[in-house]
Order: sequence, then structure tokens, then C-alpha cells
Amino acid sequence: MKSYSRSLQQYLLSLLFMITTCLISPVVSAMVTVTDEQKLDTITRAFPQATSIGEKLPVLADKPLAWTAYKGDEVLGYGFETDDVVKIPAYSGKPVNTLVVMDIDGGILATRVLEHHEPILLVGIPEQKLFDFVAAYEGLHVTDKVRVGAGNNEDVLNVDVIAGATVTVIVVNEAIMRSARKFAQVLGIAGLSEQAITPPATIKPGQFVKADWTTLTGDGSVRRLMLIEGDIDKAFEGTATATKGNPTAEEQQRMFIDMYYAPLNIPTIGRNLLGDVEYDWLMGELGEGDQALAVMGKGQYSFKGNGYVRGGIFDRTQLQQDGKSISFHDTDYYRLDDVYIDGFPGFREMAIFIIRDQYDFDLGSPWQLELLVRRQKGALESVFTSFQADYLTPEKYLDRPEPIIEPEPEALWVSIWKERAFQIIVLTVALAILFIVIFIQDVLVRYPRLMHGIRRVYLVFTVVFIGWYALGQLSVVNVFTFMNAFQGDFQWDLFLLDPMLFILWGFTAMTMLLWGRGIFCGWLCPFGAAQELINELARKLKIKQYDLPFAVHERLWALKYIILLGLFAISLESLSQAERFAEIEPFKTTFLLKFHRDWGYVFYAVFLLVINIFTRKVYCRYVCPLGAALAIPARLRLFDWLKRRKECGQPCKICANECEIQAIHPDGTINANECHQCLDCQVTYYRDDKCPPLVQKKRKKAKQEAALGKIPAVEIDDLTVRSGA
Repeated sequence: MKSYSRSLQQYLLSLLFMITTCLISPVVSAMVTVTDEQKLDTITRAFPQATSIGEKLPVLADKPLAWTAYKGDEVLGYGFETDDVVKIPAYSGKPVNTLVVMDIDGGILATRVLEHHEPILLVGIPEQKLFDFVAAYEGLHVTDKVRVGAGNNEDVLNVDVIAGATVTVIVVNEAIMRSARKFAQVLGIAGLSEQAITPPATIKPGQFVKADWTTLTGDGSVRRLMLIEGDIDKAFEGTATATKGNPTAEEQQRMFIDMYYAPLNIPTIGRNLLGDVEYDWLMGELGEGDQALAVMGKGQYSFKGNGYVRGGIFDRTQLQQDGKSISFHDTDYYRLDDVYIDGFPGFREMAIFIIRDQYDFDLGSPWQLELLVRRQKGALESVFTSFQADYLTPEKYLDRPEPIIEPEPEALWVSIWKERAFQIIVLTVALAILFIVIFIQDVLVRYPRLMHGIRRVYLVFTVVFIGWYALGQLSVVNVFTFMNAFQGDFQWDLFLLDPMLFILWGFTAMTMLLWGRGIFCGWLCPFGAAQELINELARKLKIKQYDLPFAVHERLWALKYIILLGLFAISLESLSQAERFAEIEPFKTTFLLKFHRDWGYVFYAVFLLVINIFTRKVYCRYVCPLGAALAIPARLRLFDWLKRRKECGQPCKICANECEIQAIHPDGTINANECHQCLDCQVTYYRDDKCPPLVQKKRKKAKQEAALGKIPAVEIDDLTVRSGA
């Protein structure tokens, strides 16, 4: 007993040392401070050719503030703060303000964190990881679709998440991309509009007018690109393949290529060029959304190219529309042998190219046919130049839908809940099962093996799924965040960003009001479940268990309330500092970071787990500030379903001795503030081979039956009664 007391003293001294070390450790503010000079320096480095950076002013009346970069009188781009465009609260309840530098084409040239209050980045997760995460947006475009985490969607860019700070990085991603898009809409950058979106034009159905070649070329239905040798020589001037010598005027005027091109999906163009049979065949070959383009040419230069081979790409002809390049492969090509229109002049080569639906080609918007011309420089090198010919579909062929107002993107928390639908469903089902177990506990506790089996399986689920997989470990910091939110601009969106925590807190609040803190502490706390499972295994292995004298144990209960009060006082001054001091909770080390931390944090968490080999739930009983925070409002619970008998405590002390967290006083009273609702005492309550009042009653009944069995029966009038009755 003396050696145990010395071990206990050493443990308490070690624990108090860790607490003291945590509380006196230097405090570093989570807030990043960036000066105006540093902001201007970031913008200047993004635009090295800029001659001046304007003051931070509204880009338009009643519009966001921004710095404007100039090269003389030419605007090169802008720098703006995300907080001036959108404000999305992060983990701390405050936004992460970021500087975004964008050019006039919508390219993101630079990003920099200006201010954040994210306490989760102070301890365990280096702040530099947030800076590196934000820097990864450099080189992206305002129209890019960006999501956090891995994905298989080719249309979406994925950025790596910071392990343990998922909510923070999701909010940062949303703030950067949404503010960049809104800013671009204000100024019409990258074709974005603040007011409305114009849907693609469609071809008027069933409209066909018989026409000849002259008519279609005259009204712009069929367009032309003609180049002579002089045009080519001029394009290559100043390059290594410039024309040598002095070509004659006749050589300069010689035809290089004469091209005609037209979209074939329009009936008046397609049917007149191809004829009814060929047109119907071609339309049947096209996929939904595909467009067909006829290209015809003559001259000394081939628009298809001699280097084209099956399985390759046409490297001389492509389309341009709204900054998109549309290339043609062999699968996008059909031979065009005959053209039936009256007045057709005939061409040396003709082709039909297919513009696939994936390019989102819009016939109603201007587009260009681009011809690439190459001149060889030596055996391996060559020089390219290109020529473009415009096309604008005549309005008589088109239907233009009314512009539609672009809807506001769905709330960030909605998209997060959709992405985590599996976790939400599993957790909801598990909580429903737990509610049923607690609700029908009087039935289940009559079957000890079933009850213990259900409990062990649930504890494993809590550790593995809620703790390590869903990262659903609640923390006292969540309590401080909720209270801190009421001091400012309270927004539910902040708490909805993590569906696991939101659902768990909702269920905990409900069960706390009904039955007290024990439902969470005994069933849903991953760290508590891990401690209990370790102790269960130790008991199976017959490892000797130690309990404190009740008088000492009762006084140590107060320790966790003192820790809670200290953390609460700090949180009133700074939530960031409270987060640092809340490292007395080993939850972040164990579940959020999965022991990938400095050795001191890992040692502390492992120590609190290992001590459970000898004494159950030491941390929960004496240290946990979250348990203390839950115990205070839990005193208002509506129901107390734990049954007791008048013999409990006096003289029977079986439940008190067996309660593994010593929540039962020597007088038999259950302390609801410390009870973890394991229901072991309720199992004993119904066991007639263990509970003394039931054992005594069972023995008395057995004696009565035995005595009655020795008295002979006498038959009277078909009724059998006992002669002694």
C-alpha cells in the first residue's frame, strides 16, 4: 500500500508538472500582422513591369477596395483583400484575411495571408503550413473550380488539405476563390459578369432556305481566308526563317492558300453544301452538343498537312473561342468528297471537322479559324506563325435565350454536408441506436452478456469511427468558441462547417438535458472510450487494479473544475491563448494529429492512456475540463433513471465497490456529475445472484418452496391444496 501511495504521488506530481508547464508556456498570438508596406511589396513583386501602384480605393462606386497596378496609363491588374469582398468565418469564428493579386485576364499572380485568428494552427500544426497552402493558389485562374482534398473530377483542381485543420483550409479556399470571382464579376474580368449569364445560342429549328454559293459567301454564311506569299514572308520577318533575297512582285502575289469554312449544323448552310442525304447522314453521326465544320482550300499549302497520320492530330488547323483552343484529332475528321451547291468553284482539298461537346463551343459567340504555318530551320528545329480568320454566325440562323441571373453559390456548409454524407448517415444511425439503448436500458440490463457486448462494440466504434476517421472528438475549445461567438456577430454557419461536431454537440446537449453528462462521457468521447477499452483489456489479463481512497478521490474531482475556470478566464481575453492552454486535453494529439507531434505531447497522451492499465479513466475523473464544462449544465437534467434500493450503501456496498470510476458515494448515492452511464450498477440491480436484497429474497423463496415440497397434498372435490394451507 505504501508503494502504491508513492506511485500515486509521483503520478500526481508528474501530472501537475505538465499542467504547470502548459499554463506558464509563452503565449504567441494567432494573429498575423502584415503592414501596408509589405502588402505593396507583394503586389509590386507580382507586377515587375509596373511603373506605379495606386492607392487602395474602390474599383467602382460602392464596390470593393483595391490597389491598381499601372504600366504608364495601362492597367496591369489589381490587389485586394478577401475581407473587403466576402467574409466567411473560420474555426476561430473570424475570417482569414488574404491578399489576392490578379491580372486583368483573371490570373491569380500572388496570395498572402494578412491576418488570421486560427488557434488550431498555433500548437501542433505549424503556421507556415497555412502560408504554403495559400501560396499554392498562385498560377490559378479565377474561373478554375478548386476544391480541398483529392478528387477524380478532371474539371476540378484539387489542393492538398492541411491535416488537422480541415475547416480552416476549406474556409480559406472558399474565401479566395469566391472573392476573386466576385471581384472579377464587378470589373467584367475573364468574361464574368456581375449581373447575368447569357446561355449559349441555339440554331433555329426547321429553318431552310435554298441558296447558291454566291449567296452563302455574300451573306457571311461561308467565310474566307486567303493568303499570298507576301503575307507569309512578312509574318516571318525578323525570324531565323525569314525569306532570303528579293522575291519578285509576281512571286509575292502568288497564292499561298485560299480557304473557305462554314458551320454545317445550320440547315441552310449544311443542306445546301452537302445535299439532303449527306446532311442527314452527318447529323446522325454527331453526338449531342457536337458541331460540324466544313473547311475547303486550294493553293500550295495544305490546311491538313502532310505530317498527319492516323491516331495523330491536325497540327495546322484549329479553332479559337473565348481563349479556348480547339484541336482536331483523327476521330474528329470526315472526308468531304462532293459539294452539291450551285456555283461551287471546286477545291483541291476538303474536310469536315467535328467540334466535340466537351469544348462548350457556342455558335452564337465570335470564333476564329486559326491556320498555323511552319518553316523549317535546320534538320530538327522549326518556326511557327499563325493566321486567324473570324466568324460570326448570322443572327437569322440563331435563337438567343434571355440572359439569366447567376445564382449565388450555395452556402459553404451545405457543400461540406453533401461531401460528408456518408459520415453523417453513419453517425446519425449510431446515435439513434444509442438513444434506443439508453431508452430501453431497464430491459437490456437484465441480459448482462448482451448489455456488455453492445457497450464494447459501441466503444470500439467511438474510438475508430468518431475519433480517428470522422475526427469527431469534442473539446472544451468548442465550448469557448460558442460562448465567444455570442460576444460578437453570432453566425450558425460557423458551427455548421463541421457536421460531425455539430451533430455530436446537438445530441450531447439533448441527452445532457435529459440524463446528464454521462451519455457523452461514457459512450461518445473517443478518448474516454480508448481509456475504458485499455482498462477492460488489462482486467481480462488479470492486471492488478488500484483505486484511491474515496476521501482523496472526492477531493481530486475539484481539479478539473479549477482547470476549466482557468481556461475560461483565459478565453475571455483571447480564444487563441485558451486554445494553447487547452493542450491539457490530449485529444488533438491522439485523434486530430494521430500522434504525429513533438515527443512531449505524444508522451503526455500516451501516459494518460497507459495509466488506465492500472486505474480506469484517470484523465476523465480528475483532469478533463470538457467533462467539467458538461457537468455544470447537466445539473438541470430532467430524468434520473438509475434505480437504487433502500439497502444501497447501508448495508450493501457492492455497486459502490464495483463502480470503476467511483461515482457512487459510500452511502450508496450516485453522483450524477461524475457518472458515465456505463449501466454496470443497473446490471447488478437486477441480478438475483449478486444484489444482496435479491439474493436474500431468492433464498427465502427457495426455502419456502423446499418446505412446501415436504408437506403431502390432499385432494378435495377435484381441487388440490396443501394440507397446511
